[in-house]
Amino acid sequence: MQTITFQLKTQHVALCNLLKLVGLATSSGQGKALVAAGGVQVDGHAESRKTAKLRVGQVVEYQTTRIEIVAA
Repeated sequence: MQTITFQLKTQHVALCNLLKLVGLATSSGQGKALVAAGGVQVDGHAESRKTAKLRVGQVVEYQTTRIEIVAA
């Protein structure tokens, strides 16, 4: 599994935007579609909220990619 470390510079980032920022989606709209399809997990649980606010310490998984959110 590929691991990406995302440095968060604000208090939170929306899930659909995170997928775009790390390159798993080409746009926020595509990020929303990935979440709606049911393939995204946050902290080990399926996430259906497209704009879920993610904070430092949380982990997102999509297919074979793991995204760890750390403080900048």
